[in-house]
Amino acid sequence: MTTPSITLTRLDVQRLERLIDSLDDTLPGVIALQTELDRADTVVGHEEVPADVVTMNSRVHCREEGSGKDYHLTLVYPKDANADEGKISILAPVGSALLGLKVGQHIDWPAPGGKTLKLTLLEVESQPAGGGHFPE
Repeated sequence: MTTPSITLTRLDVQRLERLIDSLDDTLPGVIALQTELDRADTVVGHEEVPADVVTMNSRVHCREEGSGKDYHLTLVYPKDANADEGKISILAPVGSALLGLKVGQHIDWPAPGGKTLKLTLLEVESQPAGGGHFPE
């Protein structure tokens, strides 16, 4: 499995750690998210994050290399997730994997049925300053 270097904002890290603290830390999605937070190479202020890095509430364009299928996804907190609208929870495997990626990087991610998908980040279509709001 490929795990490229990632950049996170301090605000996203703080908000996501609060989210983790509010959940069962034995859930697979929580474990995967904590792993991503722990391996961040760079943590910057939200005003310093490059425009080509995925933060919370970023809308991204990525491609699954095996099928060539393109996806337009928005990385959101669990309560805002809606697969029909392309809003992917940070606790979903692809959600935690996208966090902190930079355009041009790719991730290998296990899919249902034992397959591994390779997703390449093509574009960060929008990135709100500070990664948006944390649902209280």
